[in-house]
Formats: sequence, structure tokens, C-alpha cells
Amino acid sequence: MQDFRNLLTRREAMKRAMLSAGVVAVGAIGANAGAMAAGMSGNPGNLLPSGSGTLQELSNRLAKAPRRRDFKTVPMILTDPDQWDSAALNEVLHYAGGPKQVWDNTALKSPWLNLMRNAMNCQIWSFKHADFLCVSATHGTAHFALYDDYIWNKYLSTLTKGKWKSNVWLKEAPASEANPTDFEDSKGVFSPHDNSIAVLQRRGAVFLACHNEVWELTMGLLKKGINPDHLSHEQIAAEFTNHLIPGAILTPGIVGTLPELELAGFQYAK
Repeated sequence: MQDFRNLLTRREAMKRAMLSAGVVAVGAIGANAGAMAAGMSGNPGNLLPSGSGTLQELSNRLAKAPRRRDFKTVPMILTDPDQWDSAALNEVLHYAGGPKQVWDNTALKSPWLNLMRNAMNCQIWSFKHADFLCVSATHGTAHFALYDDYIWNKYLSTLTKGKWKSNVWLKEAPASEANPTDFEDSKGVFSPHDNSIAVLQRRGAVFLACHNEVWELTMGLLKKGINPDHLSHEQIAAEFTNHLIPGAILTPGIVGTLPELELAGFQYAK
């Protein structure tokens, strides 16, 4: 009995040492193993499927890629890579995994997020493509979902006549807290109850933003007189650019970037 107690003491001491060193404890290892068996990475910080090493590498690089959000003014046509998120965009264009699909998303009220989620579910669990990359080429009114609450409170709430006062497309639904190892849960994190941009990003989806949309949307605001700070067009376009949601990748223009994506092997979807 004493030997058994000594064994438990040694195990507890080892467990504490592992935790203090930042190593996953035995119980967590078991939980991760279960997650991987169910097709998940086991990392609570993301929802990438197990076996998605290439997609995980891309996600890591995109997290480190700079996003400039300190513009004072921006011009109508971007002519220098420093004016958009060129490093992050190049990571997407040179993605070594696959398959790769780009969605031409233009309508905020369409089921665009649901379609992306369905594509990811099918590619990952039906066709076993763990490194599938799903990209949103976002413009039109769908681009409203790529602005933070500052822009919604200041401009877009008025433009939508108060129907939305914040970016509800970015908010994680209660379903996002469901057990990710149960990918068949009809009300879980991979279900239609969880069509959140934030959750799709955690799954590896990429959302591209459009400078041309920024310019034309702000032009429309100026025509409507929605300009509380009396900014110039170049200044208000800069303000919108500076308040894109976390993780979004600014392009010089979506319709001009789509050919680059197709040349890089992305399958077009609309």
C-alpha cells in the first residue's frame, strides 16, 4: 500500500512539474486524443481538423503577418503593396495545401457564411481533405460584416436605419461553446446554428477585404451626408480601413484579386 501511495505521489509531482513547465497534463492529453479521433486538432484556440498541418502553418503565418491599420488618408487606387495587406495576401496566394476554394461573396443577407461552413464540413469530413482552404472574396454589402463595432456605431447603423447596431456576423453564437469533438451535433459548433465569421476563422477560413468597396461605400456615405467628423473622402476611407475586423486581409480590390487567386489554383464559387 505504501508503495502504491508513493507511486501516486510521484505521479502528482510529475504532473505539477509538467504544468509548471507549460506541458500538457495527462488528462488534457486524453482530451486531445479524443478530439483528434473525432477529426479536430485538439487545440482549444482553434477548430482546425486533425491532420491539417499545412493549414495550421498558414494560420500561424497569417496571425504573424502585419496588417497596417494606421492610415491617415488612402487614395482611390492603391499602387503600392504597403497600402494593402500584401504579406498576408501573398501567404494565401502561395498556400501549398489544398483543395482551395474562393467564394465571391457580395450580399450581406445571403446565406454566404452558411455556404462556406457547408463547404468546409463536406471537404473535411466527407472527402477527408483536412488542409482544405476556404476563402471569402468579400465585397458588396457582405463587406459590412468586415467592419468592427466602431464603424457600425458611427456609420452603418444609420445606413441600415438602425436594423443592426453592431457587427452581429462576427459574434460567436452559443453553439460555439458546444463540444467540438461531436462534429455531428445538429446544434453544435459545426452546425447551421454557428455561422459566425469568428468561428469560421478559428476553423481556418480566410476573409479578404476590398479597398474598392471601402472607397465606394464611403463615397456613398458622403453623398448621404453621413460624415459626423467632416472628413475628406481620403480620410473617411482611411478610417474604414483602420477598422476592419481582426484577421481580415485587405486587398487592393476583390474583382482584381480574384484572377490572382484563380491563377494560384483556387476554385471559384459564388
